Parts: sequence; C-alpha cells; structure tokens
Amino acid sequence: MYSVRDIAAQIIDREGGYVNDPDDPGGPTKYGVTLGTMVRLGMDLNGDGRIDARDVKRLTPEQATEIFVDHYFIRPGLDKLPEILQPSVFDMYVNAGNNAIRVLQRLLNDMGHRLAVDGILGPNTIFAATAAAEVAPRHIADAYGIARRNYYYDLADRRESSRKYAKRRDGGKGGWITRAEEFISPRYRLTPSEHAARVASWG
Repeated sequence: MYSVRDIAAQIIDREGGYVNDPDDPGGPTKYGVTLGTMVRLGMDLNGDGRIDARDVKRLTPEQATEIFVDHYFIRPGLDKLPEILQPSVFDMYVNAGNNAIRVLQRLLNDMGHRLAVDGILGPNTIFAATAAAEVAPRHIADAYGIARRNYYYDLADRRESSRKYAKRRDGGKGGWITRAEEFISPRYRLTPSEHAARVASWG
C-alpha cells in the first residue's frame, strides 16, 4: 500500500505544472493547488503583501505535498477510511473537494446504508465504508471508482465547458475519466467504443 506522501506525489505528477484555464473554476493552479487554496492558507510566497497568480507560480512540489497531506487528507479525516479507499478518495478530494465524500455517501446509500449526503466524513460514513470494505474490499474500491467516473460524465453532461476534461479533441477519454479509471480494475474500464457511446450526445 502506498503511503499518503506517495499518493500525494502521484497526484502532483498527474496535475502537472502551472495552468490558468478560463474554463476551470479553480483559476490559476499549480500541481493541483488553486489560487483560492493558497489565499485561504495565507501563502504569500513572494512576500509582496498579496496572494495572486505569481505566488501560485512559485509553489514547489514539496509545498504542494504538505498542503495535500495536511488539508486534503488529514483534516477531512480520509486517514480514517479503509486503506483500499484512501487513494481514490484522496485523489478525488484534491480534484473535487467535498464532492469526493458525497460520491462515497451516495454509493454507500445505494448499498443499503442510510447516510446524509453532506460531504462530511463523520462516524456514520466511516462505519459504513469500513463495513463495506470488510465484506468486499476490491468491490467497494471498484464501485467507488465507477461512481467517480459517472460523476465526471454527469458533470460534463450539465456543463458544456467541462466536456474537454472528460473527452479529448480526438474523442478519446479525457483526463477526468482516465484519472478515475486508474483506481478501477481493468475489467471495469470502458472500452473506446463504450466511452464514445457515452459522450455521443455531446457532438
């Protein structure tokens, strides 16, 4: 099992360097850390009294790792989840915030639990996730990855500007989908034709 820092390093590798995509609500981002996060944490890296895109550009991989471990893993309580779920939930939490927990809560409700879908990793959600993992650990990990993939597709259905993250220009799987499928067993990954059918309505 990878350590949390190993997982954080993998997230940084996937996220890449500085970007400022006008279609991304996060705005200026580096290694997956947004300007909004840096403002919230008071990270004035160039010491000019303001926190802006220039500070984002100065962020190092080591600083990004500390942010992810402290604020996206420990503080939300992801360390209390079963180990089989931690990598995918952590990766999605960096990408989508509390929606990573909501996806898990909806999945567990579909499995017969009765949880509030509030994006908070409280004792009831932890208990339900632990119970599911004890019965069938690989099943819950795959089911979460599939639910995560469906979340991205559904988001792109509703928000046209986000479709480029789910479908490449050549029609293949976009970054959101390939990222989710990294945590799914190969037999549950969509074939190119299945992906094409899923996004056909987008034009």
